[in-house]
Amino acid sequence: MVPVRNGWSPRGRPAAALVCGALPALAFPAPALWWFAYVALVPWMLLLRSAVTGRGAALEGWLGGAAFIVAVHHWLLPSLHVFLVPVAALLGLLWIPWALLVRELLGGVPAAGRAGAALLLVPAGWLLTELVRSWQGLGGPWGLLGASQWQVPPALRLASLGGVWLVSLMVVAVNCALVLLLAVPRARVPAVAGVTGCAVLTAVVWLWVPRPEQAGGLRVAVVQPGPVAGEDSVERRFDAGERLTRTLAASGTGTVDLVVWGESSVGADLAARPDLARRLAALSAEVGAPLLVNVDARRSDRPGIYKSAVLVGPLGPVGERYDKMRLVPFGEYVPARGLLGWATSVGKAAGEDRMRGAAPVVMGLPGGVRVGPLVCFESAFPDMSRNLALRGAGLLVTQSATSTFQDSWAPAQHASLAALRAAESGRPMVHATLTGITAVHGASGDRIGPALPTSASTAAVYEVPLARGTTPYVRLGDWAVAAALAALAVYCAVEGTRTLRRPGPARSAPPARTVRGSAGRPGR
Repeated sequence: MVPVRNGWSPRGRPAAALVCGALPALAFPAPALWWFAYVALVPWMLLLRSAVTGRGAALEGWLGGAAFIVAVHHWLLPSLHVFLVPVAALLGLLWIPWALLVRELLGGVPAAGRAGAALLLVPAGWLLTELVRSWQGLGGPWGLLGASQWQVPPALRLASLGGVWLVSLMVVAVNCALVLLLAVPRARVPAVAGVTGCAVLTAVVWLWVPRPEQAGGLRVAVVQPGPVAGEDSVERRFDAGERLTRTLAASGTGTVDLVVWGESSVGADLAARPDLARRLAALSAEVGAPLLVNVDARRSDRPGIYKSAVLVGPLGPVGERYDKMRLVPFGEYVPARGLLGWATSVGKAAGEDRMRGAAPVVMGLPGGVRVGPLVCFESAFPDMSRNLALRGAGLLVTQSATSTFQDSWAPAQHASLAALRAAESGRPMVHATLTGITAVHGASGDRIGPALPTSASTAAVYEVPLARGTTPYVRLGDWAVAAALAALAVYCAVEGTRTLRRPGPARSAPPARTVRGSAGRPGR
């Protein structure tokens, strides 16, 4: 008969870890069960706390982490194919320290002090995992647990204070408190105190953290041509964008201040194709507003392919162009191509690496408003939008294209990030795509107007209120991350000191010496 520990059969524990690790994906779009995030980690943590050995907890943490990566990024399968599995297995290793921390602090029958420490350190350990995997070389900050709260106003207010990182900490803390309530009756007092503390903090932030103050507005038009396939798709996409932009002037909707095209909307360098530059300049003159287009092409003035945001006025390109700085691993470059270049033979990895831009750029509009552009994947990085806000951007714009993943969760997941970046920075954000989902969010993260679904081929105008001032997150930066890392450092220092002070095993007495010689040697 197979022994059972706390309801988990040893033979079934690896499979249970895979299932439990995948559950939090349901909190993200497209299911978008935001409330589920507050309980999604409970089964996984119950499994980890009951692990017999640290090795077992490490295995279940690794399996659960790998399953989480696959579940959140399953839409990458058509591009990466089986390569997604080893990538997930590699990233899953990042959850091992968190799993060991859960077992150490929540295992057995923790006293009130250890339970209270768990409410701080388990969320901090989870945040450490999110922080490490947010490095661009490991895939970037896609699927951060706090990002599942993109449509919850109190959570967005928390993001304005401490970024998405603070929201992640709060979500994991609630999960940890629920584990204590379910599994450790003696720890109900610290568990209830933890939940109450999270609720009080959220209420205080909601009441006392100032909301962005409106200061004027812009009429922004977004052009979404829709899916275009075929060998001549680049030219036909440009033609569709041109045709839809002209409808703005003919529709009688009034003047606009900016027209935004999506990522890769122009397939040739404008310096090498002056005919395209002239067509865009004519469009700008016709609609009475500059066009923010995105050029995906080999540059004529330097080697390599760049993705660049370019502002075009009635006289042609104006100001400084912005070259995308953070590229999508495997989609736009292959990390360590000499070692991993074989990925191009099993999936749709980039055949040639795109080139990186050197610095962020803020562009000026005729009315004085400054625009901070980001390209696609970059909207996942909190520090990039914060940097643009510090540089004086009054409007954030992401140019995106997720046509490769058109019928998956990817468009909804990507569009949801605009709400978080807007709330963190206190700046409205336009998420403009080629094929949907296009969305606009105000400075508090609230939705402005209807989103354009993946089925739409249209040009839409949004009344975007601008805001003045800065959020605490813009001013203070990633203080929540620093606090979590400091808590973990203190914990490690305390545990290390206890280990050093712990008495070692008793030493045996040395053999007795004889009068005439040393022990074990006969006298002479």
